[in-house]
Amino acid sequence: MISWAPDSWCSSSAVPGSVWETPVTEPKQLRIMFVCTGNSARSQMAEGMAREMGYDAYSSGTEPATVVNPNAIVVMGELGVDISAHATTQFDLAAARLMDVVVTVCGNAEVHCPVLPVSVRRMHWPLFDPASAEGDSDHVLSVFRRIRNEIKTRLDVLSEMN
Repeated sequence: MISWAPDSWCSSSAVPGSVWETPVTEPKQLRIMFVCTGNSARSQMAEGMAREMGYDAYSSGTEPATVVNPNAIVVMGELGVDISAHATTQFDLAAARLMDVVVTVCGNAEVHCPVLPVSVRRMHWPLFDPASAEGDSDHVLSVFRRIRNEIKTRLDVLSEMN
């Protein structure tokens, strides 16, 4: 025991203006944007899954479709993630520059995604487009599920990296 330490050094009350008065803040929430061509399936599922995991997530398309693919809505709903109110959005460079991470999920988006500031981490996840799947509805939904699960796995890895 140190007998010479002033009581104020051991006090639990903070000294105004000292580091002890500084509030503890939560870690910054990662801002992430998923970009694909149509913004109707892969990027929408990724946005919904990322939001569910606590990310500040967005999605956009270089050539957005008019609606979110109904099969994407169905397979995300199977996990309790509701993306039915999502809308397709045009890629916005100004918004992308405010992100911590921009993930392109198709080759077309990777090619057309402009140069971003070095402060924005850019990643590419080459995901098959489930909207191009052919066959009966069971087969098409199984393709959507496979892509949904791959997105979840990639988000888990991203979470471990941050």
